[in-house]
Amino acid sequence: MTDIAVIGLDLAKSVFQIHAVNQQGLPVLKRQLRRAELLKFFQKLPPCLIGMEACGSAHYWAREFKALGHTVRLMPPNYVKPYLKRGKTDARDAEAICEAVTRPTMQFVPVKSVEQQSVLMLHSSRDLLVKQKTMLINALRGHLSEIGLIAPKGVVGAKSLGGLVHENQDSWPNEIRTVAHAFLDQLRMIQTQIEKLDDRILQWHRNNENSMRLATVPGIGPIVASAIAASVPDPKLFRSGRHFSAWLGLTPRVHGSGGKDTLGRITKAGNGYIRRLLVVGVTALLRIDRKKTPSHLWGQMLREKKPGRVVSVALANKTARIAWALMSRAETYRGTSAVPCAVC
Repeated sequence: MTDIAVIGLDLAKSVFQIHAVNQQGLPVLKRQLRRAELLKFFQKLPPCLIGMEACGSAHYWAREFKALGHTVRLMPPNYVKPYLKRGKTDARDAEAICEAVTRPTMQFVPVKSVEQQSVLMLHSSRDLLVKQKTMLINALRGHLSEIGLIAPKGVVGAKSLGGLVHENQDSWPNEIRTVAHAFLDQLRMIQTQIEKLDDRILQWHRNNENSMRLATVPGIGPIVASAIAASVPDPKLFRSGRHFSAWLGLTPRVHGSGGKDTLGRITKAGNGYIRRLLVVGVTALLRIDRKKTPSHLWGQMLREKKPGRVVSVALANKTARIAWALMSRAETYRGTSAVPCAVC
């Protein structure tokens, strides 16, 4: 096994597939490994290049293999797919990964640390709880509408649901009261958990220089700043602010034919969570900002010509580029009235 130079590893829960080639690119080993055998196998190998798809558990295994002295490269799964031959098996997946990792133009995903993954776990858990809270509110609204009670729209209307239940429950059958209180109890529990996660995110944000630096940008608050800081271990991996914005899916899709390029809608590729947070943040900024920051004035001028949602996405694109510049230069935002968004 001393002639192994590159390994393509197809990750799984229990059974892993490897495809190894030598310096000339010729296959020298194809085999399956159980989970308990994986680290033992790589401990016996001399340092080599290991390619994996950036999927579940990839960052964990990348850290483990790096600790053994190997070079690890993670790739987006959709970038590996063109190298897949006819049919799909674990062996062919590993072969495609092995081929893709050696391509000079391949774009790789940086390996996240345990700290970064822990913060992103807070974010994903918070996002899940917020979705569950929304589902419960909508379900309770629907049930109450069946007995003639309609709550106002928005956050204020959601907060009034408990009052509606307590004011009218005496005239309801026991079954309706049971359902309503079950929903209200669940909402209170979820809200408590969301607040706990918010506190942990805020604590990490205050101890991270990059996150604090990003929060000086209008439209970016602790939630957005911590998500960006944890997702981007090294901003210099992006050649420019536009490449960072493209990674978030905020740049227009380009269609070219006959020497003429046409810009379409945004690609929505890459990190959809941060993209959504940025759009929500700048939308709030456009609605509540009364101090006329440069971003607000630019957005207002654009709003005279374009629909509101288009303006929000354009301003999110601009904000993402500013965020990249601050991270890459280790600077704080120098715009006038740089007030962070309290709701982001």
